[in-house]
Amino acid sequence: MKISILKSALAVSLALGISSVSMNAQADMLAGTDVKFSGYIKADAMFSSYSDGTLGTQSIGRDFYLPGLTPVGGADEDTQFDAHIKQSRFRFTTNTKTDEGDSITGVLEFDFLVTPGGNERVSNSYVPRIRHAFISYKGWTVGQTWSTFQDVRTLPESLDFVGNTDGVAFNRQALVKYKTGAWEFSLENSETTITPFGGGGRIVADDGAMPDAVVRYTHSADWGHLSVAGIVRQLSYDDLGTIDDSVSSAGISINSKIKVGEKDDIRLSLSTGSGLGRYLALNTVNGAVIDANGNLETIDSTAYSIAYRHVWNSKTRSNFMFASLSVDNDVALTGVSATESTSSISANLLYSPTKAITVGGEIKQATREIESGADGDMTRVQFSLKYAF
Repeated sequence: MKISILKSALAVSLALGISSVSMNAQADMLAGTDVKFSGYIKADAMFSSYSDGTLGTQSIGRDFYLPGLTPVGGADEDTQFDAHIKQSRFRFTTNTKTDEGDSITGVLEFDFLVTPGGNERVSNSYVPRIRHAFISYKGWTVGQTWSTFQDVRTLPESLDFVGNTDGVAFNRQALVKYKTGAWEFSLENSETTITPFGGGGRIVADDGAMPDAVVRYTHSADWGHLSVAGIVRQLSYDDLGTIDDSVSSAGISINSKIKVGEKDDIRLSLSTGSGLGRYLALNTVNGAVIDANGNLETIDSTAYSIAYRHVWNSKTRSNFMFASLSVDNDVALTGVSATESTSSISANLLYSPTKAITVGGEIKQATREIESGADGDMTRVQFSLKYAF
């Protein structure tokens, strides 16, 4: 839905009695700018059961799948039912033509996931959060958007928020990016997540002095595309007392979408490295662990996924997904309660009676294992209705 800012400004000017001189100045300033409002309304209903415990009432793991939250070591409980509209989102996109013939694009997008406030007791009111806020101009992108280390085009169509969560890089953050041809170069906001010596609660240390540096190359062809991204990071922690250390880390992510026949496709992802931490599986594993001397040691991790999309007919399609994360912990440092691996397998059936509406069902089975050898399973059946505009 496009809205002419110029027409709106002129109408407001006339209503307020602003002079023709002022009105013309507004016209000159805003001419050539369009605003597009888009988004979707999505209602989700989920039935979740866990083999080794349960998730609390306010846990975000009840809104969408987080691999690191699958309970391990608890008692089997009854199935939980949840329904919400938190994935619903709205997006403003502006496009301004410059005198030189170029375009400036601006994006501002919100949804209602992972925010404080709101409950299910009476009004189910939830606070919006910013997803994207950036501008693009002549190859440059500045603001908050998808990390260059992530390939959004290989994410499968799923009812769950991510779908193949265990096996992909997934991150949005502030960055400066330059794209030229098939190459992308970016400097992105740094953040370090750390496991205390012996295990325990996560330490989030905003002590880095250097941005994360990412480079990506994408080869596109008739058969699909292949992208390769590399990242270099500095993980730092200074607790103003005992610990003051930094360590370098690096990783690589390879992604591809391959066409199969006229409408089907296969989507592949492999990410591996040292100290990737929060870039993989929604921060299931941390980037580093503190050793007995107060120094940081990076944690190695590898994630991969494969998804197959099959189109049954013009209105019906399915996606089949498998994703896995494996972590190489030094248990002498992390303890035996650290996550060793997670995996999930999912399948869905989606039906669009008209292009703007999609209804469907999805089943997911997930497993999380910790270093002690204990594990826990989650089975979730999800139903959704989505209206995109």
